[in-house]
Amino acid sequence: MRQLRLMVTADIVESLRTRWFLVYLLVFGGLMSTLFLFGLTESRVMGFTGLSRLMLTYIQLTMAILPVFILITTVRSVAGDREAGVFEYLLSLPVGLGAWYWGKLMGRFLVVFLPVVAALAAGVAWGALVKGAAVPWALVLYYCGLIMSLSACFLGIAVLISSLARSSDLAQGTAFLVWLLFLLFIDLVLLGVMVKQQLPPETVVAIALANPLQVFRTAAMMLFDPKLVILGPSAYVILDHIGRTGYMAYALVYPLVLGLLAAFLGYLVFRRSDLP
Repeated sequence: MRQLRLMVTADIVESLRTRWFLVYLLVFGGLMSTLFLFGLTESRVMGFTGLSRLMLTYIQLTMAILPVFILITTVRSVAGDREAGVFEYLLSLPVGLGAWYWGKLMGRFLVVFLPVVAALAAGVAWGALVKGAAVPWALVLYYCGLIMSLSACFLGIAVLISSLARSSDLAQGTAFLVWLLFLLFIDLVLLGVMVKQQLPPETVVAIALANPLQVFRTAAMMLFDPKLVILGPSAYVILDHIGRTGYMAYALVYPLVLGLLAAFLGYLVFRRSDLP
């Protein structure tokens, strides 16, 4: 545990010194500032007002930015250290491979998760204290859970790619392909092609809900649209087979479990690979 804490601290300190972390802070801090600048807490769009409208917009922007940012900045972690010869230095220190791997993963999780939640908390505090808006606490807590689950999912996928790739360039290229694949299966055009090929609706929805991005997006919409009218007929498949409460639980658990499985598989590859 002491080695694990040291590696978590070391990764956090290393991340704080990098330029990407500064950009990361500016992106999400700037997003929240821009949303307030445009007065979203005072607008009314499709029945959404106050902080609910602000969080709806913020969570949609987070879905577009957070996963690709995690993939790009994390896939270089293992592959980059392998290229730089850090492993040779690592093996000369009294630090176990498990402590190094999981410590690096946990430190990176804190670095990518806390700024996003901090920006959301700052927006909620500003709206409540300055604008006098009512705070939907259940919504805020659930959104924090969704962000945590999404962050863990793509962190696990990123370290798996980084463990498999033999170079940082290959790791980044693979990360972009994975990102494009997720975007492809969230596209309504692709789902329309599947329906045109007369696949069963349950199969099409199951393929869509295997995508963590689609799971996150649908859960975010469900909080404001419990009947998922915006999804059309596919909403009946989701609500009839899973239900609103079941789906909200699924949206929290599935990406988290997927990320942990990917991270564990990456650890197995990392432990058995030729480190030096």
